[in-house]
Parts: sequence; C-alpha cells; structure tokens
Amino acid sequence: MMRSVTSMRTAKIGYVVMSALLMAAGIILVAAPDTLASAMCTALGIASAVFGAIKIAGYFSKDLFRLAFQHDLAEGILMIILGVTAAVRPELFLGFIGVIFGVCVLADGLLKIQTAIDAKVFGVGKWWLILAAAVAADVAGFFLIINPVDSASVLAVILGITLFAEGLLNLVTVLVAVKIIKNQLPDDIITVNTAHTR
Repeated sequence: MMRSVTSMRTAKIGYVVMSALLMAAGIILVAAPDTLASAMCTALGIASAVFGAIKIAGYFSKDLFRLAFQHDLAEGILMIILGVTAAVRPELFLGFIGVIFGVCVLADGLLKIQTAIDAKVFGVGKWWLILAAAVAADVAGFFLIINPVDSASVLAVILGITLFAEGLLNLVTVLVAVKIIKNQLPDDIITVNTAHTR
C-alpha cells in the first residue's frame, strides 16, 4: 500500500506561497518603509501564524528526505505564538519587532545551515543554495537585532530585507530539499526492506 502524498504536497505548496508573501512584504517595506504600522504588524502576525501552522503540517507530512521540515514543529509553534501576539497586540509587538523577528530569523538560519549540511550528506546536489540563503538570512537577522541606526525608517528597511531573506531561505529549502514521490512506501515497509538488505 502506497503512502498518500497529499499532506506533503499541501505543505510544499503552502511553503512556496507563504515564502512568496514574505518576500513580497519585504519588498514593500524596503520600497515604502513608512508602511510599518499597526496594520502592517497585524497582517504580518496573521501571516506568521498561518506559516507556523503550515510548518507544523510539514513536520508531520514525513517527506522522503526528512530535511526541510525537520525543525518545523518547534518553529511552527513559536511562529503561531508570535503571530497571534502581533495580530492581537500590534502596539506591543511593534516595540520589540526588530529583536523578536531578528532572533527568530537568526535561529532559523542556523538550523537551515544544519539542513544544508545534512542535504550534502544525503547527496542533494544543490545543498549549497540552502547554505547561501541561510547565511544571508543570518546576516540580515543579526543586523535587525542590533539595529545599528536609531531610525524607524531604517528599521523598516532592515526588516524588509530580513523578511525577503527569510522568505527566500524557506523557498529555496523547500524547493531543493523536499522530494515528493508518487509511489512512496509507508515508513514501516521502508524500515523492513532496509533491515532485510543489511
């Protein structure tokens, strides 16, 4: 009996869509930094909560390599908590948005570096794309945390760059590391077959 790939395909599509939305939000903030307000924060909060749910779904989808979604249970829960907070109390979240989001992106980038290394071990040819995107996201997240210039407009621009980098990182990761095979066997059958070949 073959395993259904519906959950994996749904998680992958959700990843692509939400990553694209993050990148679009980043471009908007860079182009028009004055748009960073309570409404924008609420929208980002809702998007973060939705993306968190998608990450959790991805974790339980059990894709072939188990690379892209391996840390997404904890990350998904954290994104839902932060997203709900930003949506319900945007005025509170705005004061800490740089540090909070910067730490999240920095952590995600570091975990994705591990994913890139694991992908190399698995023989994924484009593992270096994940590594490059992870390093870029880490740099952006670091600058967002320290916020070297005391200016709301500059903070919005750095946030926009960080949003774009985070969206790009997730997009690259899911496209490179998630492989969906229509005739993929259930885990118990794969385990038995592996044991017999040893």
